Amino acid sequence: MQTRQNWLIWLILTTTLIRVSAYTTLGAVPTALWWLIEFAIVILLAIKGSALKNKKITKVATPVKYLLIWNAICIIRGIFIAENYWEFKSLINTGLMLFIPLFVYISDDYLFLRKLIYKWLKYMPWLFLLFLPIVFTSIKHADIYGEYFVPILFLLPFVFLLPMKYRLIILCSSILIILVSLDARSNIIRFSAAFLLGLAFYFKRLISLKLLQIFSFSLYVIPIILLTLGISGSFNVFKMDEYIEGDYTTKTIENGKTKEASLTNDTRTFLYVEALGSALKNNYILLGRTPARGYDSAYFGNEAKFVLKTGKQERFGSEVAILNIFTWNGLVGVVLYFLVFAKASFLALYKSKNYVLKLLGVFVAFRWAYSFAEEFTIFGLQYIFLWITIGMCYSTKFRGMNNTEIKIWASSIFEKRYRKIEYLIYKKRMEWLLKK
Repeated sequence: MQTRQNWLIWLILTTTLIRVSAYTTLGAVPTALWWLIEFAIVILLAIKGSALKNKKITKVATPVKYLLIWNAICIIRGIFIAENYWEFKSLINTGLMLFIPLFVYISDDYLFLRKLIYKWLKYMPWLFLLFLPIVFTSIKHADIYGEYFVPILFLLPFVFLLPMKYRLIILCSSILIILVSLDARSNIIRFSAAFLLGLAFYFKRLISLKLLQIFSFSLYVIPIILLTLGISGSFNVFKMDEYIEGDYTTKTIENGKTKEASLTNDTRTFLYVEALGSALKNNYILLGRTPARGYDSAYFGNEAKFVLKTGKQERFGSEVAILNIFTWNGLVGVVLYFLVFAKASFLALYKSKNYVLKLLGVFVAFRWAYSFAEEFTIFGLQYIFLWITIGMCYSTKFRGMNNTEIKIWASSIFEKRYRKIEYLIYKKRMEWLLKK
């Protein structure tokens, strides 16, 4: 069991290096190797999840089970729909990613999560130094930092629970990541949101639970309202340049040249027009087109049709998570996806004993809302830690911790003395249960 757990941790760490290497001049890792690593992770997740003694999370996480079942059905449908090499390749790539929700079932194991984050912090920041000579020559220079340092993002809501030394390290690292990736709007938004939640813990006496609940509910409803308004033509939230005055641009250096980019550019409306229009035209609104296919795209489809020679002017996936879920798994998949997020937030906000889990419930709601703007649905650290966060909201163990216990857990990632305290608390609790 311990050997399988260690293998799982090292394979997850490997995804950090492999995924980021694709952003650099090193190029992508051979597809077969990447599939082998992803498949191994999925198998180990399934084995570890089924071996956990605490089965309460299985009962609580019913929406996750139904989502995984529907994902599997869509993958099977894709086998019969795929017609060429690229469609089968898309089916495998996307199919493996659709099993990432399995992380929910192992997120109840707080010892495993602590070890995973500890190992990442111990080795991966130093390995990033090896990438520095080639990072600055990358076309997607600004995106790399946020994609690589995802565990720093994960720790931000816990930041004011950590010992002062590590608190400063996490805060300074986050500021540095934002400053060096100003051209990557998603990095700024995600890190800023996580930091504000960490700050909310610091001012928890001023922020009522009711306010968190209302804000979380708004994050689930507002994207649907905005989507409806956008489709009707009444209001388009992505056309920021129409109602935000001023010149909001950033300058970055790539390949020795200065590049200027606008932070208010509308880069999403045409994606919605293409994806929704394709679903209407080809009649796959309800059930989706399966992970083997993409949506009809006039902007990006020529590569698939003429370069890859698929004969179809399609794009296999976009930058917007909710459009990908809709294209692959239809409206059924979107509803199941929503239910998973909504229940995670509900459990965290209404059924947890500590304030940090309530903040994670808000963060999950934020990630649902942000999936309408951007969220790369790929087998990478960003998506993995999103589902770990969702899993913590479902976890009976994490939700059962009080503020002191969650502080000890977060601090135990960095210092051994907190692990000893954690063990003593666990031992006393077991003794109390035996006496009872």
